[in-house]
Amino acid sequence: MSGSYEDVINLPHYVSPTRPHMPISDRAAQFSPFAALSGYEDAIHETARLTGRKIDLDESAKAALDEKLCFLAEIIEEHPSAAVTYFRPDQKKAGGEYVTASGTVKRIDSYTQTLVFSTGQEIPLSDILTITSKHFEQFYDE
Repeated sequence: MSGSYEDVINLPHYVSPTRPHMPISDRAAQFSPFAALSGYEDAIHETARLTGRKIDLDESAKAALDEKLCFLAEIIEEHPSAAVTYFRPDQKKAGGEYVTASGTVKRIDSYTQTLVFSTGQEIPLSDILTITSKHFEQFYDE
């Protein structure tokens, strides 16, 4: 062999006296792909996530909802339980989703226009789609 590396080609592998030998698995990690666009994958998933639109109730549905809220306000001392389906706006993009919360109604706050459960959860009255309760059974067809 007559090349420029002839003097070093047959030398034993160098072993450092001060540094431990690096495992092959750690060596391979040095050459792992670099994510130049960090967060890009999350942005793609966020864009693809679907949100729904808020349903606008007609006047008869609003009147029925107001009637149920008034009834709950009248029996608030009985600590009525109810299930409320309401629109929860999305924090990151336009639209949102309908969710159902249930529990004991603590109060219906006419000043802040919210229904408050005993857990402290507040639901804006303008976002409520439906209210169901066992207390309505004698007055409403549910």
